[in-house]
Amino acid sequence: MKGLVWFVAGVAGGFVVAHFANKTARGQQLFAELDARIGEFSELVSTAYREQEAKFADTPEEKTP
Repeated sequence: MKGLVWFVAGVAGGFVVAHFANKTARGQQLFAELDARIGEFSELVSTAYREQEAKFADTPEEKTP
């Protein structure tokens, strides 16, 4: 239980620090770059998922004896 309290306190502290950092020009630039990288990563994951989904949709199912 004590560990959970520290975890929640750490997450809350991180949000507070990020809020204050976002008020500066350098912080806004950092978060803009971070957002762009996350967007690129999620786009790559989405593309790979769609490719795999299409590959499995084109593959005929094997019948088990």
